[in-house]
Amino acid sequence: MSASTLPPVIELRGLTKQYGIGEAEHRALDEVDLTIEKGEFVTIMGPSGCGKTTLLNILGLLDRSNDGEYLLDGNSVESLSHRRHARIRSEQIGIVFQSFNLINRLNVIENVALPLTYKGMFRTKRLKMASEILNSFHLSEREYYMPWQLSGGQMQRVAIARALVNHPSIILADEPTGNLDSKSSHIIMEELSDLHKRGNTIIMVTHNPNLTTYASRVIHMLDGKIASDTKVAIEQVNEIKNIPLGLHTNKKPISRSAKKRQKKAAKK
Repeated sequence: MSASTLPPVIELRGLTKQYGIGEAEHRALDEVDLTIEKGEFVTIMGPSGCGKTTLLNILGLLDRSNDGEYLLDGNSVESLSHRRHARIRSEQIGIVFQSFNLINRLNVIENVALPLTYKGMFRTKRLKMASEILNSFHLSEREYYMPWQLSGGQMQRVAIARALVNHPSIILADEPTGNLDSKSSHIIMEELSDLHKRGNTIIMVTHNPNLTTYASRVIHMLDGKIASDTKVAIEQVNEIKNIPLGLHTNKKPISRSAKKRQKKAAKK
């Protein structure tokens, strides 16, 4: 199969997820259709309760829909067993949570190596792989620290390293900067942006409109449906990627008349 005829990495057809029955029924997802191509950086936004985290959990095979179809690399995954879902996650999908989800009784290198344990890999090899990826995140000196000895930004970088240790093609991030200050948030977003440049498909849920400036596509959800789906030109992404997060939405555009006045002042 040629590159031009490869199936989308993710395709959802009429995906529905509901909770409760009768009058208490609530549709977290309401017949969602969505196609994501390999190498996209997608942000999903919307108010609390709109279904974005439910969608991410289903994409990460942590939850199942009630109806509809989920195709991963052209293959339906809805009817597969929990064991098969776990196998796919370990091989293709890396998940980054807002709350880091590090295990406090394990040190940093053991936390990062944990996904490799499920593949039956020998301890020496999995610690070596974990050490290599920690080095790429400039965390080598923190390998034997405990999670509670790290800053919030360091914990999130460890969480991303753990999500990447299996070299997944898809990275799902649920509010990855939600518990971080602006400086740490910028570092994390630069890491994700760099991963996107290397060819990873990234799908990120966020409440922060500033973070959408890193994405190639922005999806807004409302009441379990996709309300809007906008692609961003790569030139726009490159133009603003170095602007600090706190300035992305505060910088007002300069009008033409103001530009003319600036030019005249410069000549004087």
